[in-house]
Amino acid sequence: MTRISVELIPRDAEALLRDAAEVRQHFPLADTLNVPSLMRFPLRGWDAVPLLRPVLPRIVPHIRAIDVDPAGPLPGVDVPGLEEVLVVQGDPPADLGHRTFPNSSESVIRRYRREAPHLRVYAAFDPYRRAPYHELDAVARKKDAGATGFFTQPVFDPRMLDLCMEWLAGEAVFWGLSPVIGPKSRSYWETTNHVVFPRDFEPTIEANIAFACRAIRTVRDAGGHVYLMPLRVKLERYLAPIQQELG
Repeated sequence: MTRISVELIPRDAEALLRDAAEVRQHFPLADTLNVPSLMRFPLRGWDAVPLLRPVLPRIVPHIRAIDVDPAGPLPGVDVPGLEEVLVVQGDPPADLGHRTFPNSSESVIRRYRREAPHLRVYAAFDPYRRAPYHELDAVARKKDAGATGFFTQPVFDPRMLDLCMEWLAGEAVFWGLSPVIGPKSRSYWETTNHVVFPRDFEPTIEANIAFACRAIRTVRDAGGHVYLMPLRVKLERYLAPIQQELG
């Protein structure tokens, strides 16, 4: 059965609970929330699990591999009710005072499988970051390390979605979708994530909602999963029309 998650930014506990309540109210299709750990905010993804489980029971915190101390405990393993984690490599922090460690995603995934076998461990897939051959080689390494599924970086083109679904056929995948509204948002994805948008891409809320509905139907038909990353847009404005169209 297709799962649908919404990624929420953990600015603080109050804002996170408010956003989660909005998701529950306006987008009951969602059965999961996924929460990144961002260096500019003190609340870590796994700290959000006990806050959010009363709102939606399935929470997937992000674990940044470079933040995991090889000599320390694994983040989140003792959090009540935690069942799943997403291990990402993590970007180097701008704050030079923030300590990081030379871990790979694979080494941290391997630790979770060894020390916390009760957890389902997802890994990241990015179709834009580098040549597909290298990204698929990384997929194989992460699977060998113990990853049981993947969360993708958002995709913005139905042809790219179809191609990536072919590459990852047979895997448990949450396909990422995120609205791109206006030139500043588009520039962010192009500059930071090296996204190549289709020539006919429209950075409007209406076009993004239409693409999300189309993509969710495609993924549903294939038995996959979806997560929505509603950046720089009001949750209700983006999620409610999708709920109305698909619910």
